[in-house]
Amino acid sequence: MRPKRIILIRHGESEGNLDRSRYHTVQDFALKLSSTGIQQAQQAGMRLKEILGDEKVYVYLSPFFRTRETFQHVREAIKQNVVKSIEDPRIREQDWGHLRHPDDNKGIIEERDNFSTFYYRIPDGESGADVYDRVSSFLDTLHRDFKKESFPENVLIVSHGLTMRLFLMRWFHWSVEEFESLHNPKNCQIVIMERQPDNHYILSSELSRK
Repeated sequence: MRPKRIILIRHGESEGNLDRSRYHTVQDFALKLSSTGIQQAQQAGMRLKEILGDEKVYVYLSPFFRTRETFQHVREAIKQNVVKSIEDPRIREQDWGHLRHPDDNKGIIEERDNFSTFYYRIPDGESGADVYDRVSSFLDTLHRDFKKESFPENVLIVSHGLTMRLFLMRWFHWSVEEFESLHNPKNCQIVIMERQPDNHYILSSELSRK
């Protein structure tokens, strides 16, 4: 009843990744891909095609502009594989609240890193634990979808670095310390979970450690 693979991919390089000052004038959800991010997404699509071959895939994606754009370019290579794609706000980026000056964001990031990435709640935004809770709700939906007779061999989740890491934490029951010892995936990094004969999954991709 479970898919052969669960594949996660982070969005390509965004305007915000390229220029932090963009966070002062553009809402986080509205940031788009840079030209490099578009190329990363196209290359990721070709790599995904090599992984999937002729197998079908069901896609869940964050509704943020940069994840939608990433999937748009990924899909160029795998459009024959995709049986359905659906946006799910529960796998969006951690909420950073209102627009802030880059210097203010820098101070928040330093304070969060010193306190705890998981427990620190961004002012007017979310903590990592908040994201963990909504990812847990998303997993409930995922498991219900797995039970559908027509569900394909593969799942693709197009999301964000921290959200992906928290998804893996929730799925594999990692401790907070294990979660915080890992870096986020890089832009357009593909992370693969593979089903084993006992129907459990292993993480066949590596995340770099801090």
